[in-house]
Amino acid sequence: MQSQMTVSVTDRIRIFVIEDQGIYRAGLCLLLSQQPGFKVVGDAATGPEALSRIQDQHPDVALLTINPKDRSGIDFLPEIFTFSEETKVLVLSGSNDPELHRRAIRLGASGVLSKDKSTELLVKAIERVNAGEAWLDRFTTASLLRELSPRNRAPKKNPEEIKIASLTEREREVIKLVGKGLKNKQIAEKLFISDITIHHHLTSIYSKLEVSDRLELLIYSYRYGLAELPH
Repeated sequence: MQSQMTVSVTDRIRIFVIEDQGIYRAGLCLLLSQQPGFKVVGDAATGPEALSRIQDQHPDVALLTINPKDRSGIDFLPEIFTFSEETKVLVLSGSNDPELHRRAIRLGASGVLSKDKSTELLVKAIERVNAGEAWLDRFTTASLLRELSPRNRAPKKNPEEIKIASLTEREREVIKLVGKGLKNKQIAEKLFISDITIHHHLTSIYSKLEVSDRLELLIYSYRYGLAELPH
């Protein structure tokens, strides 16, 4: 008895097609439905139209086509995951714009494939994306790697800048007056607050700037411009 290899309906990758051109959309749906491991569960011309249907169908993969003239065509992409968390998105692009491809990935797409690629490559890309892998051409991959390179990241803030940024306006006023040589009582009178409040401010300042006493605070404040050196 000869055995036949068949794909169970439950094992098929469930695909939803989003494409604004009716003829091209129909062709994609027909092409994908003929693949033994695929099942097309729906299609739509626009993002808003697609969202409610995706919520009903919860496809494994949403195939989203983008065109060079429609750069905003991927703006709704994050909403797909709000309606169906498990759905993965493969972008089928008619544009060679690497920035558009990077943006699609940043918005949550699992892969980008050019429209001019073969059917075999499209099938493979859908299978890989469904399996949880990323599908990117070497140009997009290289571009993303450059973007994520430490050399291209925004420089980290100086630790002292972070400490100083944590100070309140009142604490900065207290530091300036300490820098002028005023004692706690004099500072309290100047700012119309109590000695106890000044003590609390200084305790907070010491903690934020990681200094242990008034002398270290004076040195720190002169060094980083929080107070002026007395003439």
